[in-house]
Amino acid sequence: MTTASPADTPAVVAEARTEASGRPAAAGSALAYLRYVGGKLAGAVVSLFAVLVTSFFLFRIIPGDPVRTMTHGRQVSAEQLAHLRSQFGLDLPVWRQFTDYCGKALTGDLGTSYQFHAPVGSLIAQKLPATLLLTGTAVVLYSTLGIWLGTRSAWRHGRLGDRFHTGLALTLWSVPSFWLGLLLIITFSVGAGPIPGLFPTGGMESGDSTGFAHVLDVAHHMVLPVLTLVAVQYAQTLLVMRSSLLDEMGGDYLTTARAKGLRDDAVRRHHAVPNALLPTVTMLFINLGHVAAGSILVETVFSWPGLGGLFYQALSVPDLPLVQGLFVVFAGAMILMNLLADLLYPLLDPRVGR
Repeated sequence: MTTASPADTPAVVAEARTEASGRPAAAGSALAYLRYVGGKLAGAVVSLFAVLVTSFFLFRIIPGDPVRTMTHGRQVSAEQLAHLRSQFGLDLPVWRQFTDYCGKALTGDLGTSYQFHAPVGSLIAQKLPATLLLTGTAVVLYSTLGIWLGTRSAWRHGRLGDRFHTGLALTLWSVPSFWLGLLLIITFSVGAGPIPGLFPTGGMESGDSTGFAHVLDVAHHMVLPVLTLVAVQYAQTLLVMRSSLLDEMGGDYLTTARAKGLRDDAVRRHHAVPNALLPTVTMLFINLGHVAAGSILVETVFSWPGLGGLFYQALSVPDLPLVQGLFVVFAGAMILMNLLADLLYPLLDPRVGR
């Protein structure tokens, strides 16, 4: 009498058949991706709560009394100061202020600005288009330039062009953006030596043009701040792309592609670059998160009427509701972009999330 071996049992045979069909494998992969997405969403929620806690307590350690700053230079009695503190809720216990702040923030109410006496949400909505225009243009330019130059530098590493671009990128990446902006203003706005003043020193528009002339006027004002952002940020994209592509260039799959008779350009475009883009994609999404925040220093140097300049004004008071609201918007944009990058990663590399 013969006995069935463990390999012949119905469960094992059924498992072998289902694995051969690929259906349970696909279902398991989908389930793993759903668990991956759930974990990332939970992490984003926790991060957003941490942002709310940080934004509330961090800016309350800034020296200064908002009420006294708002009434600076005026004859105000102690009763009037107390009334203002009661009006803004500054006389409540800290824990009560925190719970009220979190409850309103979760409903989209970011409070009322102390100095502008307007809802924080409306102030952010007014300044957001200018910031998106400036930093959005810069992100498109420096991402495209950095990926292109980083690819060429890595593919021809060790040559004169690679050494030049890498050295220039390292130099520009180490330069403070506000310092570079000031140099550009001195050189191209005020004029230095034989170079005349070609561009405005600040602002977004001259205010005396309409139609297509207005578009050209805004573009004229954008040249120097966009150039400042691109000069500093493209260097990071170039260096990351170059490093990622250098890691991929030793892969066996590239040798196999060449052995099949593919041209070098085709190997680079269709095989090496797509794999090398994975770390760069994360960085690009982080840069997209910075679009909402803009560049506070660059906007301040060039007097650009965006969220960066608004944040600087709020800090000088300090205007706590406005500072907290801007901080939540800046951090929330970063959390959202990181979440999108995490969700996109498994689509670019199926090994992620399994």
